[in-house]
Amino acid sequence: MSHDGQPGAHTYNTETVGQEPSRENQVRGKGNDMELQWIIVKTGDTLPRIASAYRMTEELLCALNPEASAQPYLLAGQMLRVMPGTGRRYAVPPGESVHQTAQRFGLTEYQLREQNPELAGIQDWSGCCIHIPEAGGDRIVNIKGEYGYRELMKDIQRLEARYSCIQSGSIGTSVMGKELPYLRIGNGPRHVHVNASVHANEWLTSPVLMRCVEEYAAAYHSDEMWHSSDPKRWMQETTLWAVPMVNPDGVELVQEGVVNHHMYASRLLEWNGGRAHFTHWKANIRGVDLNDQFPAYWEEEVARRGVASPGPRDYAGTAPLTEPEAQALVQWTQQHDFAAVVSLHSQGQEIYWNYRDLEPRESAPLSRKLAKASGYKAVKLGGSDAGYKDWFIQAFGKPGFTVEVGLGVNPLPVEQFDDICVEVGRLLTALLSHGSREEGSSDRR
Repeated sequence: MSHDGQPGAHTYNTETVGQEPSRENQVRGKGNDMELQWIIVKTGDTLPRIASAYRMTEELLCALNPEASAQPYLLAGQMLRVMPGTGRRYAVPPGESVHQTAQRFGLTEYQLREQNPELAGIQDWSGCCIHIPEAGGDRIVNIKGEYGYRELMKDIQRLEARYSCIQSGSIGTSVMGKELPYLRIGNGPRHVHVNASVHANEWLTSPVLMRCVEEYAAAYHSDEMWHSSDPKRWMQETTLWAVPMVNPDGVELVQEGVVNHHMYASRLLEWNGGRAHFTHWKANIRGVDLNDQFPAYWEEEVARRGVASPGPRDYAGTAPLTEPEAQALVQWTQQHDFAAVVSLHSQGQEIYWNYRDLEPRESAPLSRKLAKASGYKAVKLGGSDAGYKDWFIQAFGKPGFTVEVGLGVNPLPVEQFDDICVEVGRLLTALLSHGSREEGSSDRR
């Protein structure tokens, strides 16, 4: 990613490859001149990010650059061919107003006009070919190819600038010195914590949690309901603390590999069995599985796993809490009186709520409530130790949940993002409403 945040910011020799469009299909407005351009790859660029930035499909980008698509990861400095697209286009039929067009695509008239500035002086758009932005185009949290640490930090700044109810800070730093940010929303006495991306290839959980925080804040500021609940009541009764990316070094590894002079390259390649692809990697940058790092029957988890050295997954380290990411999460949790915690993982659409019968009595019924809200299945899990929710239940005797979002193979396809956001949003709504005066009054009724 270049310093200005635009993938492949340098564009070189433009080469027109298309022909004049057929007159019978021509409409007013800008046409697609089908130009090939050369760009220079920057550190942090990936094929999905570049394709998204130029409004291309990843398949077209790979077809134009077969040599690059055959590489495990892109190299900074290599040149790629791109064919900038226009996104969704629409030919406005006769008699359709701008307002009607906007309604057709679930947009406001302002959003539609903002995305088509070349038509600012034209009232009648009949016969015009216009650009249709994504629905909800004013949202801050979106996936543009992939969602990594750079996108996360930029979105946190924008969310905090737009919504006064959101505050941010840091719980510590990763092995490679990245800040581990948190977001806080609400001022109530009941504190709830949710974290995401403990495992590197489960990075989709980060934008899911970020989108949920954004939707909560947006509903509060616009005085609207969120999943049929009133955020204003939560503001008074609860405080939500979100740590959206516990393992930023690992997420970066999964998405960008160890090219471009990565400081851990030789060791990571060795731990990965010589494989250049890291899409299956769950651990942190030192090959330690962070969700096996917590002091909750850690020795038994080590014996069960049987993994004696760093690698992509299941190595618990030489002792509990050797890794700065796990240390930071434990110390930060100890500083807060959380009523409940949730750790977002993928995949399976399941909710794990118990730990060695140490969980409080309310955990089982609360898990069923979360399952009903999200459509997931509440599961009583055995034969697992040393996870974050395990440690929290053992240390504090309060409800802790591991929520496995989505279905498929990690990293989950971004096409599941919107559905998972709805599912997790409903789950958080149920969790934030649990024990509230509103819930109590409805129960009595």
